[in-house]
Amino acid sequence: MCDPAMSRRSWEARGGHGAFLGTTMAKEPAAQVDRFASFPHNDCVSPRSCFLLFLCAGLSFAASPLFAKSKRSTAGVLDREYVAALASANQFLTAWQTQDHETGIILLSDDAKRQTSEERLQTFFAPGSAVQQGYEISRGKKLKPGRYAFPVTLFTIGSGHKWVHPRLSQIVVVNVVVNTSKDDWAIDKLP
Repeated sequence: MCDPAMSRRSWEARGGHGAFLGTTMAKEPAAQVDRFASFPHNDCVSPRSCFLLFLCAGLSFAASPLFAKSKRSTAGVLDREYVAALASANQFLTAWQTQDHETGIILLSDDAKRQTSEERLQTFFAPGSAVQQGYEISRGKKLKPGRYAFPVTLFTIGSGHKWVHPRLSQIVVVNVVVNTSKDDWAIDKLP
């Protein structure tokens, strides 16, 4: 250990603040003054301590990626059915957005057609010509084999409105031919 009082005395003997600033208060020529000897901590900190400090800092910096948690993908592993169901949901909502009544009806399952009145379908697909519509599809989940549910947000704004009130809902997509290799997906529940 070093003696702080001794360090201070040796620092002052070397020139004090003047030596720290690069000028000497003593009557020695500037060439003979050791620039690093003028710092007060040089008597307390050995070169070996500095080396060990920098070595530890370097090793901890180099090793930090080894101990960092790796982020797992939030998407996870998706199967072919999920992608096909998502594509069908997107196609149906695009038909809703463009007010394409015919394409929307084709994409409905037989159960959905039976459970939904013609009037409801008409107002769903054709709310008016002065209306802008948009949608967001969130990550879906598998309800059972051949059946997925996707949370959706529907946005509708009329020509005279400034604010949009989103409508939160869900769309259910089913594989209508489960036991064959053909992927026919249909909308089983309207948003």
